[in-house]
Amino acid sequence: MSDVIKKLSDLEGRIESTWKLLEVDQIIAQMHGLELEMQEQDFWSDQENAKKVSKKYEEYKDEVEKWIHIKKEVHELIELGHDLEKEPDETMEKEFNEKVEQIESQFEGLEFFMLLDGVHDKNNAIVSVHAGSGGTEAQDWAEMLLRMVLRYCEKKGWATTILDESRGTEAGIKSTVFRVEGRYAYGHLKSEHGTHRLVRISPFDAEKMRHTSFALIEVIPEIEDSDEIKIDPKDLRVDTFMSGGHGGQSVNTTYSAVRIVHEPTGITVQCQNERSQLQNKETALKILASKLNLLKEQAEKKEQEKLKGEHKNAEWGNQIRSYVLHPYKMVKDLRSKYETQDPEAVLDGELDLLIEAYLRNLKA
Repeated sequence: MSDVIKKLSDLEGRIESTWKLLEVDQIIAQMHGLELEMQEQDFWSDQENAKKVSKKYEEYKDEVEKWIHIKKEVHELIELGHDLEKEPDETMEKEFNEKVEQIESQFEGLEFFMLLDGVHDKNNAIVSVHAGSGGTEAQDWAEMLLRMVLRYCEKKGWATTILDESRGTEAGIKSTVFRVEGRYAYGHLKSEHGTHRLVRISPFDAEKMRHTSFALIEVIPEIEDSDEIKIDPKDLRVDTFMSGGHGGQSVNTTYSAVRIVHEPTGITVQCQNERSQLQNKETALKILASKLNLLKEQAEKKEQEKLKGEHKNAEWGNQIRSYVLHPYKMVKDLRSKYETQDPEAVLDGELDLLIEAYLRNLKA
């Protein structure tokens, strides 16, 4: 029993240490600040802002409650362990040991967030999925990847909004851009950034031949304060066109869709699924600011690597993961070397183990 109590005491110390590293006290203070804001009389006068504040409050509350719960549980288990030392009880000891295992597992889940310590890891994410060359086959694969990421976001309880979409002629998608709103969304989804390769028997081939398809997923953090990036309006070319996206009949008969080209860098952003041209323009500018911020950070990183005498290929098109559905079943991440023989689960959004392996590999 003394060994188990010592293990719990060590766990209590690790919880305290992780609590400080993850700045849980600051999260509690921010949560209380949001709570006061929500109690103001005119809080719901700006419904869009009210929804954002309420959502952020719920995210903070969920995170804090988990930490408070595990802290309390460990403290109570230590006290129970001391009682069992004085008065042994075989049945109680069995239940006690089971609870210790459960609490260790819970802590491992919370400790995972220590891997998400990047500058933008807590931010929302902007995700783009693009079909590679190969027509219908690649476009179908791009739609499969889109579904995979959207299913993962759904399981995490994150809100997703399609911002722009170009459907394939026969099936699938040519490209889709969507926003993911949720705490640590970018930190999780950055693992999906890169080229994904699929090997399967093509459902579009009458001869049932094996095909290899490629699709690209791009993930960038949404910059909350886009004022950090100064965009000169003179550098922009803004085009409007008829939207082909969701939103009802009026969307298809008005020039509500917006395409913005940042001429100095050649970056093009378009948005068509918001309700008005103004909203589409605002969203497109926000995505552009996020892309320019990432470009700036990559340039700074390259400069640092030059000074250190290091050179790493930072191209976005690098192949990161293979999905084989025939002649055998396997998903293999080429960065972390993690692999699984259950591609169906992965394609249904079960990405946690792949993401954790990728994040741990970053720290290795």
